[in-house]
Amino acid sequence: MAEKIGVVGVGRMGANMARRLKESGFGISAVYDARPKVAKELAQELGAEACKDLARVTELSDVIITVVSDDTAMDEIFAKSGDSLLKGAAGRLFINCATISPKTHIEVEKRAAKVKAQSLEACMASSITQAREGTLYLMCGGTEEAFKRAEPILKKLSNSMRYIGKAGQAAKVKALVNMVMNINTAGLAEGLGLGQALGIDLNTLREVFSQTGANSRVLQTDGEDMQNREHSCFFSGSHAAKDSGIALKLAKEQKIKTPLAEATKAQFDKMEKLGFGELDKSGIAELTFKGRGKKKK
Repeated sequence: MAEKIGVVGVGRMGANMARRLKESGFGISAVYDARPKVAKELAQELGAEACKDLARVTELSDVIITVVSDDTAMDEIFAKSGDSLLKGAAGRLFINCATISPKTHIEVEKRAAKVKAQSLEACMASSITQAREGTLYLMCGGTEEAFKRAEPILKKLSNSMRYIGKAGQAAKVKALVNMVMNINTAGLAEGLGLGQALGIDLNTLREVFSQTGANSRVLQTDGEDMQNREHSCFFSGSHAAKDSGIALKLAKEQKIKTPLAEATKAQFDKMEKLGFGELDKSGIAELTFKGRGKKKK
C-alpha cells in the first residue's frame, strides 16, 4: 500500500508538488499552511484534510513533505515542545525541501531521530513549473535508508535526482548552486542594462551572448524577461537575497573571500529596500537599466 503523504507549506511550490503526487497515484492525506485559507482550498481540491495543527499532519501521514520559508519556520514546525510535526512521529519520514542552512537540516535530523523518525533533505534546483510537471532537479542529504524510502516519491517529482551524502551536504551544494545562479543573474542584468545604454539592440545582444562565453542558464530563463520588464515571480528577489546570505555565511565559516557573492547579495538587498523583493529575480534588472528603478504603474 502506498504511503500517505502530508504536505506542510503549500505555497506555489508545495501545492504543485502535492498536485503532482496526487496525479501520480499517491494519497495526499493532509495539508498545512500558516495561511489556513490556502490550505483549505488545496485540501478541497485534493481530497485531503486541512489541518489546524502540525501534530495532526503527522497523525494522518506516513511521509511528510515540508516546504517552508527559512530556518526560523523550520525550527517552529519541528519544535521540541508544543504543537510540532515531531509529536507522535515514530516511524514517519520527513522530506524537507526548503532552501535553509545546512546546520538546520542537521538539527532537524537529530530531533527526528530522537523520536524514532527519519529526515531527508531534498533540495530543489528548479521552480514552480517543474514542480507541477514533476521535472525537479533534487539534491538529497541524510541517511541512505531515508533516501531509499523516499526514492519512489521523489522519482515522481523529479527527472533528475542525486544523493549527495549525510545531512547538511545537499544543503551546502544547493547554497553554492544558488550563489552562482544569483551572481550570473546580477551579471546578466548589468550586461543588458549597459547594452541598452550603449544603444545596442538587445535581441541581437542576447543572441550574441548565447553563442559566446557570456551564455548561461540564466540568459535562457531571465534574459528576455529582463529586457521586457516581465518579472512574474518564479524565484523571488527576496529568496535570492536570503539564499545568497546562506552561502556567504558558509564562506565566512571557511574563511573564504567571496566578493562577487557579497556584491550580488547587496544588489538583491537593494531590490528588497526598493520594494521589488516579491518580483522574480529577473527584477534585479530594474537596478541596472536606465530609466528604471521605480515600480511600473
